[in-house]
Amino acid sequence: MSYMLLIIEPPGQRAERGEAAGREVYDQMLRYAADLKARGKLLGAESLTASHDAARVQVRGGEPSWLDGPFAEAKEMIGGFFLLDCDTREEAMAIAEACPAASWCTVEVRQLGPCFC
Repeated sequence: MSYMLLIIEPPGQRAERGEAAGREVYDQMLRYAADLKARGKLLGAESLTASHDAARVQVRGGEPSWLDGPFAEAKEMIGGFFLLDCDTREEAMAIAEACPAASWCTVEVRQLGPCFC
């Protein structure tokens, strides 16, 4: 089964951290990803840029509308993800619990499912 760990962080947290602390956090996440890959659990992982680089798109009544970030109403942002291959939900939860980011933000565990669009 495939699971996604969404790394949900407060906006601005990266900037507040500073360069040296940011490098240490990034290195922790790289080691975590390398361990998951060595165990055969990692299908993919990426960090996402801050919301000021993002855009939102909606199409309503055939009319598109765009909103460039940052998004003032956002209380949190998705900072990255890990895509996992796990045998059970419990295994995915244990992997999420071991994620270094769980100590400075929230790690959301989601099972991938079919899209019934």
